Formats: sequence, structure tokens, C-alpha cells
Amino acid sequence: MLTDRFQSYVERHGLFSRDDRILLTVSGGVDSMVLLSLMASLGYRFGVAHCNFQLRGAESDEDEVTVAREAARYGVPCYNRRFDTAAEMERTGESMEMTARRLRYAWFEELRREHGYAAIAVAHHADDSIETFFINLLRGTGLRGLTGISTRMGRVVRPLMFASRREILEYAVAQKIPFREDSSNRSTKYLRNKIRLGLIPRIREINPKFTDLMRRNIERLTDTQLFIEAAVAHMREEVVTQADGIATIHVERIEAAYPRNFAVYELLSSQYGFKGDVCDALCRALSEAATGRRFYAREYVATVDRGRILVERIAPGDACEVTVEQGAQRSYCGNMVLYFEACDIDDIRAYDVPEQVALLDADLLRYPLRLRRWREGDTFIPFGMEGRKKVSDYLIDRKVSLPEKQRQFVLLSGDEIVWLVGRRIDDRYRLTDRTENVLRITKEII
Repeated sequence: MLTDRFQSYVERHGLFSRDDRILLTVSGGVDSMVLLSLMASLGYRFGVAHCNFQLRGAESDEDEVTVAREAARYGVPCYNRRFDTAAEMERTGESMEMTARRLRYAWFEELRREHGYAAIAVAHHADDSIETFFINLLRGTGLRGLTGISTRMGRVVRPLMFASRREILEYAVAQKIPFREDSSNRSTKYLRNKIRLGLIPRIREINPKFTDLMRRNIERLTDTQLFIEAAVAHMREEVVTQADGIATIHVERIEAAYPRNFAVYELLSSQYGFKGDVCDALCRALSEAATGRRFYAREYVATVDRGRILVERIAPGDACEVTVEQGAQRSYCGNMVLYFEACDIDDIRAYDVPEQVALLDADLLRYPLRLRRWREGDTFIPFGMEGRKKVSDYLIDRKVSLPEKQRQFVLLSGDEIVWLVGRRIDDRYRLTDRTENVLRITKEII
């Protein structure tokens, strides 16, 4: 029975004990309502948190009412928060999924701290993990991205990862558990839904035991990743030295039996947070003996130096000049990350674009692009204008403070500025009636 399997899974993975107070995140959907029922039937101590993102009108409000009613029925605390998600998307330029995720997890952690909950329980299940596997596979990932969704990540625990979507639904029907159906789950606008509604049913036609098979595959991949992490820890002792705040990766010390580029990726990603596409570019620079080339993660900069890699924290005055190859998904500079997305012109809404987003005519760009801090003498043609303007004059006209000026970046195609990052694109790269392909760039502060 699902109740017994739930109890066994929680105990086997040490997710929480009966003495702990747990914050349940409940949307009103079948997964989270079953989680609520299981926690109550087994006598755990918990409170309920519900987010109303106000994106589906009356549906969102009805979800809120349903969750509050069930929490009251079980006699547990219920916290509700309404977010102006659309306004936040407009302000940041983030996608709906990214905005909602950031808002909810920040609030969940705030609640956890304020009310003394030991953990935050989320109702992800085995099918969610399988979908994440395919999302990461299609976007490009290392092995770590193919391990699906982890059972525990810091204070966030996922006690339903043992169960499939079908098992959860069958339990809800058998136990007469009320739940809400999110109409957006039927839309194929989102990649996860395309995989859930389109790809996976076709695979299941070939192998009806697909869910169980993938669950075992992900477990093996997870074990493989743990094995690799242990091997990398051993390798680090032989390959990496520390002196004066700089870590030196002696590439020549990597054993020939290890694929060099994979070893470099693991050394850089696991401890310093470098992403796969950045590591790929760094390894190309190593092969080309491009001494002096610098590559950025969120907090660290890696420099190619005569076959070695020097890694240090980004200094406040670092120039942060980064090369952006065609097809790159993201680029880090200082406390900022840019996300790159190739789009078809028919999918673009070119009006009311927030300053954190640039829409550029992709066919006019020359790669590699370069991202760096602005310099005295830099000029561009601000969107909507005809003549050139100095970047310094533009920032003065906008009354940009000195600290903000020091953090200002520009994105260049060849020697031409295409975007004064976070402020204005160059008019020559705007979308026109002749535009067919669009590069959408989103700036996010980290």
C-alpha cells in the first residue's frame, strides 16, 4: 500500500522523523494533496504552505480555497501568499517557470526559518524525475543532469520520489482525496508538458514498463555520479594545488586513463560551479594553448596558463571579459548571468520588452560575441536613435550612479556594441520586417 511504502521511503532515506515539524508545499494538485493525506494519516507534525501566483484567474483562487479547507480539516497551520507573478516577470524578464520557482522557494525558506520547520517537503514523484532527465538531455547536460530530481537538496525533501504519477492518482481516487486539476498541465506550450504528453506516451507504447525501467536507470546513473565524485575527490588531491588563494589544476598530472576534458569538467564544476558549455570552451582554449584566456562562473574565474588552469575568486575590479560562442546557453560575468535563447520571429512579442531582456536580429550577429565591462570611448546607436552616442554620455543622461557604472557591461559583435546590457540595444540589431531569427538574451543578477 502507498502508505507503507511512503513510511519506508522516508525512514530509509532519513528525510525526517516524527519529532520534526515539516512544511508541506501544497498546490492543490493530486500529488501534493496525496502528500498531505499521507502525512496526516501517519501522524507527522506539519504545516501547509500554498502559493497563489494569480496566473489562472478563478482557477488559482479555487486552488487556494481547496488547500485552506483541507488544512483546516486536518487542523494544521496553513500559510498562503499571493504573488503578482506577471508584474515580476515584466520586471525581471524571466520566464514564468523561472519566476514562479524563485518566488516560491524564497518564501518557503522564509517560512521554514520563521516558524522553525525542520524541512520543506515537495510533492515531486518518479515521473517528474524522468521528465527532468529528458529536459536536461534535450538541453545538453553532463551526467549529473541525467540523475533526475534528487530526494534531498539541502532543507528540501521529496518523500514521494518512490511513486509514479499513476500510483498517486489511483490512491487519491481510492481514498476520495479532493484535488484540483491545473489546466496549464494540458498545454504543450512548455517543454515539460511536451515531454509528458507527447514523448513519454510514445515510448511507453514501445515499453509499457518504461517508468520502472527509467527509475532503475536513474538510480544507476545516480550511483555512477556518486562513484565519479569519489574518484574526482581522489584526483583532486593529486592534480590540484593551493597557494595564495589560487587553485592550480595541473592538467598534465591527470592520468592518461581519464578522458582529459571530462576530468577538467568535473574538477571545475563540482567545487567551483563552472557550467558545461563554459568548460567546453575552456578545454578548447587548452588545446589551442591560448594562454591568458579567462572563463567565468558565478564566483570564480579560471585562467588558462601554459597548460595549467588557475582558479580564483572574482575580484571586485575584474574586467570580466568573456567570449560567447554560437549556441551557448549562458554566460557568467561578475554577479550577472546572461541566458541565450534562439527563437523564431513568430514566437516573439516585440513590445513592452523589459530592460533585462534583449531581442536581437540573430542573422546580423558575428560570432563569437564578447561580453565585457564598458570602457571610455565606447559608442553605440541607442535603439530608436540615428546617431552614435558615447556610452559614458548615455549613462550620465540616465543618471546612473558611479557603482552602477562600474558594474555596467556591454555585449559586442565584432567591434560593435549590440547591447548596453540591461539598458538598451543598438538600433542596428533591432527586429525589423526582414528579421527571421531572433536571439533572446535575459540578464539575471545572482
